[in-house]
Amino acid sequence: MKRLLQLAATAAGVWVAVRLVPGLDFDGSAWAFVAVAVLVAVANSIVKPVLSFFSFPLILLTLGLFLLVINALVLQLVVWLSAPERLDLGLTSTGFFWATFLGALVISIVRWVLEAVFGD
Repeated sequence: MKRLLQLAATAAGVWVAVRLVPGLDFDGSAWAFVAVAVLVAVANSIVKPVLSFFSFPLILLTLGLFLLVINALVLQLVVWLSAPERLDLGLTSTGFFWATFLGALVISIVRWVLEAVFGD
């Protein structure tokens, strides 16, 4: 049940980010949106800890702010996988810094708020 709540919070975060952040767009079906949310959740579960482990000195040096860059890298990986030549899910981004970075920030904030409200 906890994983389902995390997946729903991730999907809500992606939806809010697509609506709020200019340059982060989604053009696909509802099932493709669910697939994007699953990809974001899987990437956060697998890729993010690996990147965090290898960039631990940078995380310490920046007092944790480098975690925002790691979140943006994970979202950029999902955007890359969602491209028409790969999985064709419909999630696109116009640029790394503004669209992807701000999108990852919005997703993180929405997930944090929803998990705080509906979590254990």
